[in-house]
Amino acid sequence: MKPLRIKKDDAVLLVIDFQEKLMPAMKDSGTLGQTVAKMIRGCRILNVPVIVTQQYTKGLGQTVPVIQTALDEERTDMAPSYELIEKTSFSCCGAIDFVDAVRKSGKKTILVTGIESHICVQQTVLDLLEGGYGVFLINDCIASRSNIDKKFAQRRMGDAGAVGTTYESALFEMCVSAGAPEFKSISALVK
Repeated sequence: MKPLRIKKDDAVLLVIDFQEKLMPAMKDSGTLGQTVAKMIRGCRILNVPVIVTQQYTKGLGQTVPVIQTALDEERTDMAPSYELIEKTSFSCCGAIDFVDAVRKSGKKTILVTGIESHICVQQTVLDLLEGGYGVFLINDCIASRSNIDKKFAQRRMGDAGAVGTTYESALFEMCVSAGAPEFKSISALVK
């Protein structure tokens, strides 16, 4: 059964391959980078763990600065800010370190951001669904070089069981109410 709600205590944010040699080719890459950075900052406010992947870093470069900056910002608690996983398989699930990190988190809901929608994101989502995880696809935090590739990847992932949403919707859903201690910080972040 598809999960109906995102619960912050059962969620992990996955940030797939926003790398120097890939990002410039993505549609609306500037807006995409800013939106993903807000999603990361919001998850950090909500104390949702973050897993970042890089595909063949030697050839595709590091995570782009706008996203790396959000990842590296100081946290007020002592929890690690994120876990970085190097991979060569298109699906993150093809990297044993990734599978171990997700399993070790104990979380069953994966919030997915990344590029490219129709390759690494799609294959990861399908594998996570097959593995029994609840997957929320953060649609304004994914991209492909072509809009048609993104559109059909979104359709396929949705048909397979991923739940589509946006970064702002996901962050406020995890807040639950305006009375949540994180509400003011999340509200300021999305403005």
